Amino acid sequence: MSDIHAARAQMGTSLAFHIIFASIGIGLPLLLFFAEGLWLKTKNPVYLKLAKKWAQATAILFAVGSVSGTVLSFEMGLLWPGFMKFAGPIVGMPFSMEGFAFFIEAIFLGLYLYGWKRLSPVAHWLTTIPLAISGAASGIFVTAVNAWMNSPAGFKMVDGKPTEINPLQAMLNPAWGSEALHSTLASYVAVGFAVAAVYAVGLMRGKRNEYNKRGMALGLLLGIIMIPLQMLSGDLSARHVSEYQPAKLAAMEGQFETQNCAPLHIGGIPDTTTKTTSWAIEIPCGLSILAQHDPNATIKGLNDFPVGETPNPLIVHTAFLLMVGSGMALFGLAAWVVFLYWRKRRIPEGRWLLWAVALCGPLGFVAIEAGWTVTEVGRQPWIVYNLFKTADSVTPTPGLLPIFIGFTVLYAMLAVMVIWLLRRLSRVRPEDQDDNQPPTSGPTEAEALEEKIYVIA
Repeated sequence: MSDIHAARAQMGTSLAFHIIFASIGIGLPLLLFFAEGLWLKTKNPVYLKLAKKWAQATAILFAVGSVSGTVLSFEMGLLWPGFMKFAGPIVGMPFSMEGFAFFIEAIFLGLYLYGWKRLSPVAHWLTTIPLAISGAASGIFVTAVNAWMNSPAGFKMVDGKPTEINPLQAMLNPAWGSEALHSTLASYVAVGFAVAAVYAVGLMRGKRNEYNKRGMALGLLLGIIMIPLQMLSGDLSARHVSEYQPAKLAAMEGQFETQNCAPLHIGGIPDTTTKTTSWAIEIPCGLSILAQHDPNATIKGLNDFPVGETPNPLIVHTAFLLMVGSGMALFGLAAWVVFLYWRKRRIPEGRWLLWAVALCGPLGFVAIEAGWTVTEVGRQPWIVYNLFKTADSVTPTPGLLPIFIGFTVLYAMLAVMVIWLLRRLSRVRPEDQDDNQPPTSGPTEAEALEEKIYVIA
């Protein structure tokens, strides 16, 4: 493996690991807001138990996400010094603002975790508002940097160097709105359906109590609200890519020839040797309609771009199909749940539906990983689109392969630790979290585990 491939593999592994925790950090605080708010309104202790369980999970995932995010910040400078030298003065502002958002998130998460018996119930619930806002803002500011890499703005190039830098214009670049909206909604969708899947499994195992029913219902509610909005934001993203990154669009669809009324390819395997996409189902004019809302629009194919300046269509097309397929499956599940609720006027609990919820639970995160692959691989060979190539940005320091292997082992260890902690947390019974129990001579199992989790965080 060459050094540039080792650097890209290490960065890709780090991002693939961290993006899961970043997405959860955006989505879970919103569920905490709903659960504790419902407890305050209804006084139903089930909602309080859900909020406490999710708070403990948030502490675990926030702690590990902080570690993986810190590693990423070092990797940006160590692996890609050329990029940081070029882009640092331009996109330093969203990076610094992300730091402020992260600290606000950490402060209010601490207040939330340790404030159960120290703050009034309403004050404690209100801490979830800045927690949810700062979590989303942190992701939006990071996305602003990635959006700038896809559609650079806020400066002028003079003799190969950026001048007349406008940091605000750089942050609010043409891709920022669509990317920030799409990634934020994706986090809510992924967390909502994943949480619903956890409680659907509990119901399938015979634990048909109100705790599992309400947990699944809240997760489904978040996912059902967000998935149609996510589909609309995907349309905005496709139109932006068509205008600003036509090579990425062509790779996403395996489109080699420039043509009017370009077809939409469903499935298929792009072949760069024969310049065709085999085994695909073609929807006439579908790509032209999707990209520009005009069936006669012209879509530029990969063959009309300079050699060496197009992404790998096999990777990008496959990842795009995986992202869209996962999203469509979740949309279908949401429609099914809404239909059943409309017919029966209660939370549906049929066996087939529970299986569908459980199996679709991971698809939101699959879509996030696939979408991130489309965004990053689809920009290649550029690290800053049409200005700065990835190969010119990598560090000249040799021996990156052993470092990549070492960091991969580190992430594997972190993943094992997270799974172990979450499994221990799942074994704590909901009734053990009831604050109305009489005092005991020592801490309960739930309280002991809670204290360990908070110390780790």
